[in-house]
Amino acid sequence: MTEGTFGPGGTGAAGGSANGGGEPESSDSLRTFGAVVQALREHAGLNREHFGAAVRFSKHTVASIEQGRRMPDRDFVERAEGVLGNTGALRRAFQHLSRQPGLAAWFRQWARLEAVAATLYTYECRLIPGLLQTEAYARRLFEDQLPPLNDKQIETQWAARAERQKLLWERPNTAYGFILEEQLFLRRTGGVEVTQGLIDHVLEVAARRNIEIQVMPQVRFAHAGLAGPMRLLETPEVRWYAYCEGQESGQFVADPKVVSTLQARYARMRSQALSLEDSVSLLQRMRGAL
Repeated sequence: MTEGTFGPGGTGAAGGSANGGGEPESSDSLRTFGAVVQALREHAGLNREHFGAAVRFSKHTVASIEQGRRMPDRDFVERAEGVLGNTGALRRAFQHLSRQPGLAAWFRQWARLEAVAATLYTYECRLIPGLLQTEAYARRLFEDQLPPLNDKQIETQWAARAERQKLLWERPNTAYGFILEEQLFLRRTGGVEVTQGLIDHVLEVAARRNIEIQVMPQVRFAHAGLAGPMRLLETPEVRWYAYCEGQESGQFVADPKVVSTLQARYARMRSQALSLEDSVSLLQRMRGAL
């Protein structure tokens, strides 16, 4: 399984390193960069909320960057420079940022885009995506990881995953869509109690107006997603990218022709999956039958 550490830190599977999730372990360069941002912000007389509004990021994202817990993207740096006097300090510091081990190089570009996405679609057939996992479900995945993780690594992975899940709550203007195979719930990963909690959580998330969750029924004669899981992302600049993941690797897709093909497949799957209302009804029945 790939996603926890070496992939999106989130689709579900744990990776093989101590970190997990879409956020890096802090490093000296990240903490230093954050301290510079905070010093310039305070010098300008701005609190995090006002500064966040000026750079079009939430105050929580600003806090994560200032505390060295989140890798800033170029949009943040450029907007912050404009608000904080165009000293050039942030641009120069940005060139020297580095992460601790834990987030593979092939995923970093996707992680930066995911944090500012206008639209994020996910199709998953292997396990519940990390953004939707409960702690109990995620910990079961970590405990089943091979090679085995120690207790400290499991704690680190869950902390990173929980941090990444804040995207769902901190970005109410981002449109999230998930297509999940029915079998992911029927498998009962972690046991009945874990699955009950998972379904309750997914139903809670599905009630948010910017999040759509559809279930692909177990019996489906035509299925456009048999080639495997995928993610599609739209940036604020209306550019689309895709990400596909394997056992120990991932592929960031920028080629418009390939992205267009994946968009067509996802669109077809949306029509093949149950409607939003029917998906909720099925999950409720599954919850009652456990």
